[in-house]
Amino acid sequence: MGKIIAVCTSPKKGQRKKNINQGMLVAEHGLQDDAHAGPWHRQVSLLAMESIKKMQDAGLKVGPGDFAENLTTEGIDLPVLPLGTKLRIGETAVGEVTQIGKECHTRCAIFHQAGDCVMPKEGIFIRVLLGGPVQVGDAVEVIP
Repeated sequence: MGKIIAVCTSPKKGQRKKNINQGMLVAEHGLQDDAHAGPWHRQVSLLAMESIKKMQDAGLKVGPGDFAENLTTEGIDLPVLPLGTKLRIGETAVGEVTQIGKECHTRCAIFHQAGDCVMPKEGIFIRVLLGGPVQVGDAVEVIP
């Protein structure tokens, strides 16, 4: 079982996200008030703090939200989850893994600083099946 370290949103695509500490996952939409939410398969992005730590160890001053992820997690190995895996997030929200990693069409500032970026390889995306409130400290667990 993992937990949420940050809940992050941005008003526009292409921006780093800011930790707002809590939010509402909306079924078939995503994280309320986030630019990436909508009726598609990448409604919410997740990245593990363990992945961010790799970039910090490479000398970058980065943290939750800097990779444009909505939920920063800890204690769950996100990129090994098979497509279709269901996750309970907080007490009531449920998401389904729809994509592992992503193609970066343009090299972001992080890539130019470090020569690498973890989001394209280690970030995951989910579709929200059942909405509900989420906040820092909430559990994230695989539903068997």
